[in-house]
Amino acid sequence: MHEYGVQLPPRQVCSAERHRTLRRRAYQAFPRPSTLGHWPSATGVGKDRSMHTPSVESPPRPSDHHTALRAGIALASISVLLLVLVAAEWGPVIVLDREVSWTTHRWAVEESGLTQVCRILTDWVWDPVTMRILCAVAVLWLVWRRSAWWTAAWLVVAVAASTGVQQTVKAAVGRERPDWPDPVDSAHYAAFPSGHAMTATVVLGLLLWLLHHHGAGRALFRTALTVAVVSVVGVGLTRVWLGVHWPTDVVAGWSLGAMMVALAVTAHRRLRP
Repeated sequence: MHEYGVQLPPRQVCSAERHRTLRRRAYQAFPRPSTLGHWPSATGVGKDRSMHTPSVESPPRPSDHHTALRAGIALASISVLLLVLVAAEWGPVIVLDREVSWTTHRWAVEESGLTQVCRILTDWVWDPVTMRILCAVAVLWLVWRRSAWWTAAWLVVAVAASTGVQQTVKAAVGRERPDWPDPVDSAHYAAFPSGHAMTATVVLGLLLWLLHHHGAGRALFRTALTVAVVSVVGVGLTRVWLGVHWPTDVVAGWSLGAMMVALAVTAHRRLRP
């Protein structure tokens, strides 16, 4: 009897049975794919083959803390090289420092209005005390708004460590500041590295990283980045303009400060519980 209940002659019954058997075997030989993208192989039964060429895995990207560590090592190398050249009073460096300083000092004496602006900026806006107050505000924000006690303590330790490194290098090198017959500003203690440049680099660099770490919006981060770059570059230029630092003092402050930021970020990523 046919599958629809119709009585068939014996020969047609055999033909129908043979038809169903062949169809069943064909279905078993070419099964439907169980997963999207795999079809029966043309060379064998039941062997799946991907519809697309297997992708070649890209090499793994280095982790952020490894990148920060490499940056810290590179910056440390630059700082040590500059320290050695200054401590050894290498001729080309000393000559370049004096030529730039004499030129900018002459401009500072002639442009008294601009010099006064530089004094306000360097003594009140970009002063190390102002930078540390900004750091204290960030610590309070981390504790009060984020309950990030560990990160707050890390920020305090990082800034304190940078101050320790700065004072240690100053004492080790003991470089004299520029001495002018008609100074437009004054400063105390050793010249190398610039404390203003290094402190601004450390504090603003760490705060920028914290903004990025906590997912600050694009507009906020770009604004903060612009302010930070202007401040770090500006404070270094004002120190040379006012005749209280040699140019290499400022460059050393920038490189040592960036080194401390890179090492602090590495420590945060590795040691944070």
